[in-house]
Amino acid sequence: MRITRLVGGERQLARDTLAGEEPLELRVELAGTVRSVVSTMRTPGDDFELAAGWLAAERIIAGRHDIAAMRFCSDGADQHYNVLTVSLHRTHRALDALAPRSGIASAACGICGQAVIDATLGDVAPLDDATRLGHAALYQLPAALRRAQASFSATGGSHAAAWFDAGDPAQPRICREDIGRHNAVDKVLGRRLLDGADGRAGVLLVSGRAGYEIVQKCIVARVPILCAISAPSSLAVALARAAGLTLVGFLRDQRANIYSEPHRLV
Repeated sequence: MRITRLVGGERQLARDTLAGEEPLELRVELAGTVRSVVSTMRTPGDDFELAAGWLAAERIIAGRHDIAAMRFCSDGADQHYNVLTVSLHRTHRALDALAPRSGIASAACGICGQAVIDATLGDVAPLDDATRLGHAALYQLPAALRRAQASFSATGGSHAAAWFDAGDPAQPRICREDIGRHNAVDKVLGRRLLDGADGRAGVLLVSGRAGYEIVQKCIVARVPILCAISAPSSLAVALARAAGLTLVGFLRDQRANIYSEPHRLV
């Protein structure tokens, strides 16, 4: 798009590239009944992964075997790419329980307190695995993520999440970008789910901060190590400690803060 760029006291005509942002309404079809479960702002692209990741994080599905089909809603010859319907064979959580979460989801949404920890760990076992990551490999992750951020390089306006194999962390196996931090995470974990895999023996790196919702998504997907370029929240740390998740913040410039389960970093 055309913009006016201010350089010192001079104005210049220039062009700029912006990260896309559009609404997505997610609908679930079960036994012939369709209902809307959430609306979110996202960067268009990888929407099936976003839907699968979100449904898994909310414990509505347990794996790709619960998904019968995914489709964008159509009206005659026109496709409505901002409305996505996921047909399910079964659900593992009552959809009525999602009513308070319906509406526009944003980084400001959330619930605070011990109730969040209890709700997350109520039907998800704590993480207990043998995943290990060396310090040298840990420090290489931010540069590897930055090299994979094509949208950020063009726009400067997108978040990123990347999944690394802890046994070979030289480059991300999956990297997704989105205007929403949570959406980028859902797209990565959704891709893993659609591939028939989970997060075991993996490391998830996010380009911004780590809030409790991102920690919760990792716990459900069984990701043992979560790293963030920026800070975690206090509730994210409390949840990570309760669940046995290794949480790393301020991972930059050959430094890092380890907030929980440091034994996985050797």
